[in-house]
Amino acid sequence: MSFKEQINTSRLPNHIAIIMDGNGRWAKKRGRLRMFGHENGTKSVSRTVEAAAELGVSHMTLYAFSTENWNRPKLEVQTLMKLLIKSLRKEIETLQKNNIKLNAIGNMDALPNKVLIELNEVIEKTKTNNRLVLTLALSYGSREELVSVVKEISDKVKNNIISKEKIDESVINEHLYTQNLPDVDLLIRTSGEQRISNFLLWQIAYAELYFTNVLWPDFTKEDLYQAIVNYQKRERRFGKTSEQLN
Repeated sequence: MSFKEQINTSRLPNHIAIIMDGNGRWAKKRGRLRMFGHENGTKSVSRTVEAAAELGVSHMTLYAFSTENWNRPKLEVQTLMKLLIKSLRKEIETLQKNNIKLNAIGNMDALPNKVLIELNEVIEKTKTNNRLVLTLALSYGSREELVSVVKEISDKVKNNIISKEKIDESVINEHLYTQNLPDVDLLIRTSGEQRISNFLLWQIAYAELYFTNVLWPDFTKEDLYQAIVNYQKRERRFGKTSEQLN
């Protein structure tokens, strides 16, 4: 039986987040430059998002470019930005066909203007789509996000817009980049690395973590199905005991 056939579609994770790791190693194994891996990684994005939409997953967030990635060699960063523009232009038709809404989180001010123009155009064109919300984390770092939240809330307390006694989890959620997204249910990381890498630290508080040795360009629909099957075998207690759940 395939992994897809094992999935209980009534118990799908509502929000899947993916750390797409391994493009560089995938290219190196083939004696190619890192960009060859990044280019092939975009194919994995297409098939993974399509698979999620077909199943009925409502939210997917992809770690596309971190705040730390700006420290990579200048040529690689420039090429990644060009690849992002190319991918957005190429995928707009697929997003529309599959009724997928594009969203973006992160420090948008840090992105090149050409990228912002292309990104905003696709976001605008897909804003009424409602089958799946695809969020790209671009120039994103969770610690930077949380620092921004602290500053915004501090300013509001200082200006008597909100009292410190009213600050709770919901107030923090309202100031996150992900304020319109549900918490992550399943976090997938490819390439065998087992760390979070400053990704959605607040939002994955109760997420199930799934690590696979598959390098991102080799990640298939079946790999996504396998991760979901693994997720559905787990007991999500949210601090309660098994007896309380039963």
